[in-house]
Amino acid sequence: MLSAVIILSFLIFFHELGHFLMARLVGVKVEVFSIGFGKKLICKNFKGTNWCISAVPLGGYVQMKGQDDSDPLAKSNDPDSYNVKSPWQKILILLGGPGFNFLLAFLIYFFIALSGWQTLAPIVGKTMPNTPAFKVLKPGDKIIQVNGYKIKSWNDIPKIEKKSDILNIMVLRNGKIIDITLKPKIVEAKDIFSEKVKRKIIGIIPSGKIIKVRYSLGEAIPVSFEKFKNDSTLIVKGLEKLVTGSIGLKTISGPIGIVDVTAKVADYGTQPLLLLMALLSVNLGILNLLPIPALDGGHIMFNLYEALFKRELNESVMVKLTIAGWVFLGGLMLLGMYNDITRLVGG
Repeated sequence: MLSAVIILSFLIFFHELGHFLMARLVGVKVEVFSIGFGKKLICKNFKGTNWCISAVPLGGYVQMKGQDDSDPLAKSNDPDSYNVKSPWQKILILLGGPGFNFLLAFLIYFFIALSGWQTLAPIVGKTMPNTPAFKVLKPGDKIIQVNGYKIKSWNDIPKIEKKSDILNIMVLRNGKIIDITLKPKIVEAKDIFSEKVKRKIIGIIPSGKIIKVRYSLGEAIPVSFEKFKNDSTLIVKGLEKLVTGSIGLKTISGPIGIVDVTAKVADYGTQPLLLLMALLSVNLGILNLLPIPALDGGHIMFNLYEALFKRELNESVMVKLTIAGWVFLGGLMLLGMYNDITRLVGG
């Protein structure tokens, strides 16, 4: 429970820090920087900004001069006000939060890559019947190279397997190097969303041995970016399938579910907890970019409208859209909490 609160609070802090720094960069005064909503429990004024911890730890916000989500019509024409800045400056401020979430995730992956990524060893545990590897590869074989690429972990193998019609595999068996050539077999399987897909396999299962792989500075950057890209793609695909109805609303989770998962992952050690933190940070960044009024993405849409048509969106329309956005987000949160409780009660 404590680990979940700390992680969520840090993610929110980092998100809001992005908004804060971008606002200060373009000369906007930030009046309040709060972790949490509701009644302010602790506040400290530093250089004109009230830094606060509030009662409800389910988010956070920065309140800039002349900008207030609870009152879309609140404005100020002072030079250090949000309202007097150009649409592009406002968009820069709005992108700061999600951008910092993406930066945090990348930095976590980068740190893990440099310090040592816990992963499966590229050692064959067994081969599956009626597959190219059956009776060719043996339990205990250590795969050290595929198509000229050095193999550091089991996860390197599917990447090459996916884009190759022929695999030239170099294995270490009983102290000897053996070269094996296999042609992957195309099979029908289910992806993470339980949808049928075709994929290439050679029919090997890992031994289950865990190793720690350290990457050099030059290797860590592309490895971290690849991990960030994969997580981002997974989240975007999940949202797409949620919108199209491919996956049901029962998959939506709320704060209770996040706390429960975080508490369970914490039992497995520091690295799994850091990876979950990075995934949540990517998730927070992407969700905030959705074009929903009351989210950063919604405000970005309003400013794009102003930039393109050289006039602000009608105030009445903006108020109605903002209220609708809050209602929609509140409904999603309630649905997520209902799903969380249902899952917990159902075991």
